[in-house]
Amino acid sequence: MKKKHSGSSVRGRRVIGNAKPIPDAQIDFSDIPESTPEELRRARRVGRRSSGMAKQLIAIRLSPRLLSQLRKMAAKRGKPYQTLIHELLEKAAAHAA
Repeated sequence: MKKKHSGSSVRGRRVIGNAKPIPDAQIDFSDIPESTPEELRRARRVGRRSSGMAKQLIAIRLSPRLLSQLRKMAAKRGKPYQTLIHELLEKAAAHAA
C-alpha cells in the first residue's frame, strides 16, 4: 500500500509541488449540480474571521523536553500549547519592558 503524504510535510509539499496545474477550461464540472437559490441563502462562510489582529506564523525550535513540559502545562490549564506559549511570551515581554 502506498503511503499518503501530508501537504504540510516537506515530502508532501514536494509531491504536491510536482503536480501540474489544470486550467479551469479543462476541468469537467458536468457532474456537479448547480446550487439552488435556497442553498446559496443558507450558505455560511467557513474559516477564521478577519479581525485585523491576525497573528503572524513563525517557526521556532524548542527542545523536545521543553515542548513536552509546555504541552503538559497547557493540558492542565485546558488550552492549546501554542496559546500558552503566546501568553508566556506576552507576559515575559511586558515584564521586560
